[in-house]
Amino acid sequence: MQVIQLLVTGLAVGSIYALVALGFVLVYTAVNVVNFAQGDFSMVAAFFMVSLVVSAHLPYALGFVISVILAGVAGYLFQLGVYQPVKNRPRNFLSVMIATVGGSIFLQHLFLILYGPVPLQLPSVFKQQTVDLGGVHVYPQYLLIIAVTAVMVALLNWFFERTKLGKQMQATAQDPTTARLMGINTARMNALTFALSTALGGLAGILVAPVYMVTTTMGSLIGLKAFAASIVGGFSSVKGAIIGGLAIGIIETFGGTYISGAYRDAFAFIVLVLFLIFRPYGLFGEKVSQKV
Repeated sequence: MQVIQLLVTGLAVGSIYALVALGFVLVYTAVNVVNFAQGDFSMVAAFFMVSLVVSAHLPYALGFVISVILAGVAGYLFQLGVYQPVKNRPRNFLSVMIATVGGSIFLQHLFLILYGPVPLQLPSVFKQQTVDLGGVHVYPQYLLIIAVTAVMVALLNWFFERTKLGKQMQATAQDPTTARLMGINTARMNALTFALSTALGGLAGILVAPVYMVTTTMGSLIGLKAFAASIVGGFSSVKGAIIGGLAIGIIETFGGTYISGAYRDAFAFIVLVLFLIFRPYGLFGEKVSQKV
């Protein structure tokens, strides 16, 4: 029974990493850069959620939707203020990388000023501490995280495969010059990609906030582990981001339980180093170790 409980926990934690890793992959495939502030939008949305639900007493579902949208808007403004000014610089990968690191530090300090250093608690939507699934006691928030992630992955697949806007975003990511010649506003598509990726990060932050405390640094570790998941899965692969995130979550959970709880956070990076040495292309993607 403990193995099943750990598996559910690992899948839930991995789902959080997968959502943030999807944001990394979407931005990388669209503009060929890594947004190192991606994890911080988990923190941004979690603070928005606390303000709307705990302070403003909005219904949980309404606060949830508004917080995700605000995270997307924050991502749009982020690309406007951080990515756009440096995107045409020589060796723009390095310039954008440094700019996003700076943006990450700015966001953390901005929310530290706004909300203070004391961690905040977002209550869970569930009243029960655990649910009994055939003798296996599971935290219901974990089941919600897994279910929402599965629905979101299905919606993303539908969006990119079935809608005109999704196909325009794919065309821009695959060949921006041809997409521009076909009349697609590539700048708008890239801005939408940033907004979508940060909304995914925000969704992850809101889902995990009832499990952990909401702090200004909560997004940093999530972002780093999601980055590791992106490389494990293959940085240009959506499928790889999902599988990489789930794999990192499961390895971290089982490793922390059976090997060492003190080194729980280290397992993701041990896996990352092993992949960079023996399979730098990841499971499904292209080699990025030289850029990283």
